[in-house]
Amino acid sequence: MTYLACIPCIGHPPAVVPGAGADGRRWCGRGWSEQEMVWKGWSEREMEFTEYTDRLYKYLQVVEGRLFSEGLHVLGSQPSSSQLEQYLGAYFGDDLGSVAVEAVANTRGGLDQVHGKLRGSSAEDPGGAGVAESRLAEAVEIRDLLLRNTEELESAVKALNGEFVLPAAGGDLLRDGPGVLPTGRNIHALDPYRMPSPAAMQRGSVIAENLLTRHQEAHDGALPETVAVALWGLDAIKTKGESVGIALTLIGARPVKESTGRIVRYELIPLEELGRPRVDVLCNMSGIFRDSFVNVVELLDDAFRRAAEADEPEEMNFVRKHAVAMAAEGLENSSARLFSNPAGDYGSMVNERVGAGNWDAGEELGSTWASRNSFSYGRGGEKGTARPEVLQKLLGTTEHIVQEIDSVEYGLTDIQEYYANTGALQRAASSAQGGKKVAASVVETFGKAAESKDLEAVLRLEYRSKLLNPKWAEAMAKQGSGGAFEISQRMTALVGWGATSDFTEDWVYDGAYETYVDDAAMREKLRKANPQAFQNVLKRMLEAAGRGMWNADEATLEKLKQEYMEMDDVLEGVRKA
Repeated sequence: MTYLACIPCIGHPPAVVPGAGADGRRWCGRGWSEQEMVWKGWSEREMEFTEYTDRLYKYLQVVEGRLFSEGLHVLGSQPSSSQLEQYLGAYFGDDLGSVAVEAVANTRGGLDQVHGKLRGSSAEDPGGAGVAESRLAEAVEIRDLLLRNTEELESAVKALNGEFVLPAAGGDLLRDGPGVLPTGRNIHALDPYRMPSPAAMQRGSVIAENLLTRHQEAHDGALPETVAVALWGLDAIKTKGESVGIALTLIGARPVKESTGRIVRYELIPLEELGRPRVDVLCNMSGIFRDSFVNVVELLDDAFRRAAEADEPEEMNFVRKHAVAMAAEGLENSSARLFSNPAGDYGSMVNERVGAGNWDAGEELGSTWASRNSFSYGRGGEKGTARPEVLQKLLGTTEHIVQEIDSVEYGLTDIQEYYANTGALQRAASSAQGGKKVAASVVETFGKAAESKDLEAVLRLEYRSKLLNPKWAEAMAKQGSGGAFEISQRMTALVGWGATSDFTEDWVYDGAYETYVDDAAMREKLRKANPQAFQNVLKRMLEAAGRGMWNADEATLEKLKQEYMEMDDVLEGVRKA
């Protein structure tokens, strides 16, 4: 009889277990159930701590496995062997062992050479017959395609000379596979008359149903009456229309194709088959989506109109419920659900206001978003008609917001448009409901899983794995001026998320200060590489403290002010960087 100490769940009291190892330590693979803990006589405090350590361990695993972009892309520069290992490891996951991945990445030859390297290792050959052999061959193919990115420079020269550049489908390796390689091609998108694709419709449906289930779990089984869905052009191109699939699933509709395979209609699924109420959808379209997929916009508008006019009980059709209520108030086109910027115009202007520091309260940014996105699109003459009253009514019933992220290259904290749209939309909906917090979910669709996660949880993950990650910070700093600019942009986005979504957690600012200002070596790198970018880092930290987003101590603020004044002198030419 020996004691077993559960390694991943450190808080578990030792349990007497026959046959444990000599040192009594073994991975149990799970935590104790509540019934087992009661049976063992554990106190409530011990059980709470055990549950906490279980959650902590699982979260650390998620952070450890988080993918992030290592520095900036250098046109035509071949990936190193270690970078190839990272690409292949991310693509294959558990389908190909680390020994095989390492062998492929460090070999410049075909399968025979890879097998030779594997035979020379002490590990069991993971490239045996059957499925493993086919995966090994795929790994070799992807490696060779990645090494051909030197063709990026050749294609750039051809384009500048007005010569022909080979076309290829655009996409992401992790999502779309080796068909998007090699890089350096004149990429094309997709046939808009086949959006969403069958796979995109299927994944969109899974995402929508998952979101509804999570909402019901948090609201005693109640469905949201309205969900705001972001329809972005590049996301739709890369995913073949998953966001459209989300919207269609929520209202209970599906594509209908003609004999050529083109989609000609989004038909409503009968309520008996749907098995739940139709959820209303506020579609927030980017300018690129609005202009690139006019046919999809018109088909969606037609589906919303038919849903609003369907002879169905209002408690089973929230589209109809809201349309009838708006019509009763005298609002025109009460079935309008597709909103964007004015025709021919782009952007919410929220990021411009945050960048300039031209705002006093988050509600102003929500109002800016609403004023810029109150233009309705659809069939007939609906080509940017201002319908702010309809938008406000929909914002007033919006209980959930969903945003897709289609690539590991960029996330919520990397691009200003995320907080300027999703964050500002959340603020606008909150204002329309008297300050009530509106839930927002993010779906990272670049991997196999397509689960929705809370906005705040994704922000925490991104800041831990990127901005506050020493590997990411060093990789960016090595890129010189461009890398410093990227760090600076993410500090501006941090303030943007605080302004729009109230994401104001001290540990992020504390970590950023320690990483980029208090660290003398890093501070010097950024000062020399890009003085303007480094000054913006300082400016955003001071701004966050001034706006109450960060509870910095006086010593920290004094150092930031001193550094800012010194950088001001550098930029004015009074002193050298």
